[in-house]
Amino acid sequence: MMNDLIVDKVVTLLKKKKEGLTITEIVNNSNLSRSSIRTALAKLEGAKKVNLRKIGMAKVYTFVGGA
Repeated sequence: MMNDLIVDKVVTLLKKKKEGLTITEIVNNSNLSRSSIRTALAKLEGAKKVNLRKIGMAKVYTFVGGA
């Protein structure tokens, strides 16, 4: 249940930034731990709701849709 709230918070942040966010940026804009965000992003990746772009060493996540 708590995990769904974390996923929702990550989705909300990603929807606000169409150009995408790194995990560090999500950490800085939320009160969530890095590991919680990683878990939420993995869940969203599995559901094909986020895209991952690598820019140098950074991984930039963008929201692609769905509920």
